[in-house]
Amino acid sequence: MEKLSSSTIIFILIVIAVYIVITTYLTFKMRSKSNSEFNNAAKSLPALVVGVLLMSEFLGTKSTIGTAESAFKNGFAASWSLFAGAIGFFLFAFFLVTRFYNTGHFTISGIIKEKYGTSTKLVVSVIMILALLLVNLGNYLSGAAAISSILGIPIMTCAIITMIISTIYFTFGGMKGVAWITIIHSTFKYAGILLTAFIALYMAGGLKPMQLELPDYYFTWDGKIGVSTIIAWLIGTMGTIFSTQFIIQAITSTKDAKAAKRATIYAGLLFLPLALAVAVIGVCARYLYPDIDPLYAFPVFMQHMHPILSAIVATSLVASIFVGVSTVALSTTTLVIEDFVVPRKAMTPEQKMKVTRIASVIIGILPLIGVVFAPDLLTLSFFTRALRASIAVVAGMGFFLPLYSSNRGATIGLSVAALGTTVWYLLDDPFGIDNMYIAVVAPFIVMVIDRLISRAAGGERK
Repeated sequence: MEKLSSSTIIFILIVIAVYIVITTYLTFKMRSKSNSEFNNAAKSLPALVVGVLLMSEFLGTKSTIGTAESAFKNGFAASWSLFAGAIGFFLFAFFLVTRFYNTGHFTISGIIKEKYGTSTKLVVSVIMILALLLVNLGNYLSGAAAISSILGIPIMTCAIITMIISTIYFTFGGMKGVAWITIIHSTFKYAGILLTAFIALYMAGGLKPMQLELPDYYFTWDGKIGVSTIIAWLIGTMGTIFSTQFIIQAITSTKDAKAAKRATIYAGLLFLPLALAVAVIGVCARYLYPDIDPLYAFPVFMQHMHPILSAIVATSLVASIFVGVSTVALSTTTLVIEDFVVPRKAMTPEQKMKVTRIASVIIGILPLIGVVFAPDLLTLSFFTRALRASIAVVAGMGFFLPLYSSNRGATIGLSVAALGTTVWYLLDDPFGIDNMYIAVVAPFIVMVIDRLISRAAGGERK
């Protein structure tokens, strides 16, 4: 991919710098002043704000650039990776949001404890914390790589800047600050994606020339991706939505369960145009620039934009990074504090807020270490979704199949799922079976077996 001119790069850097200064200032203005505001904005956020927040958390740099890359290689079917988000939020709205909200908990582990017990809660918390740290490692890597490829700045420099700015956002902003600043981030993100899609489609001359030139599978519902992979995407994304800590934290930031339900519906609706737009970008890049590295399917169009438009798109990528890192780190901090610090140490509200901010800084830095030592871990994205999907299975059984929801079965099931999924992933998914299926099936089987053993033991006692 050709590099942008020096003058355009300087202009983009100035715009990004001004953007960072303004949003950082606003973060301090709207910062959380208590743990209640830090954890769930003291239940003060409007449904639309939370809906935008939910959409933005799931539509980061990996999703936009990664889906465009996949569309370049596989056609419009790549959009399923984002349509899965819309489907997941709609299902979440109608089946689980009200149940989760009415528990009164703002952590997934707290909800699990109510249904199962302390040991299951701790296993859930450990799995979620590790998964989220890996998610942010991926966010640092993908975000830094994207900005580096556009502006020519070293990847590590981009990662360090991302860490510093994002940590300021969530450490001081908490849920309250992050939510409102995300409105600004999401505006740039939406504008950048739709603008790029429009320019790409205009340059390609519409869909008809591409249909005549590209292979037929580019315009089929499954492309070269295949049904099995699409189903795995759907399961993994839905499982992630149903169980990820930040989703729970965000929906409990609304004033009541009805507002929480509306927020998740808004999130699903916001996904729909973006899923199609990102796929359009990838397919147009394949038609116009068939010889480029597919990784550049999204940023390649910045070469043909006016510097102002290029700055908007570049800022939208930066905004995506900040949203992804901030929301994931915020939820990780909440789990660490609520599940492992608060139960072991009595603190005043002031002390708790101080400890929370210290933990936030540490959690912001930890994934950065992985950027230095393990750059290949970018491929862990769907593995982390699989780990979280196993939690969704356990949570779902707790609400819909209570006869199978023993503390012993859930604890063992989650442990087996985490270990089995990890081994399966490291073995590179033997027999063509995605590790996502291991994550979903393992806890279900273990909990059913535990129920049968309990019934047999009860029968013998009789």
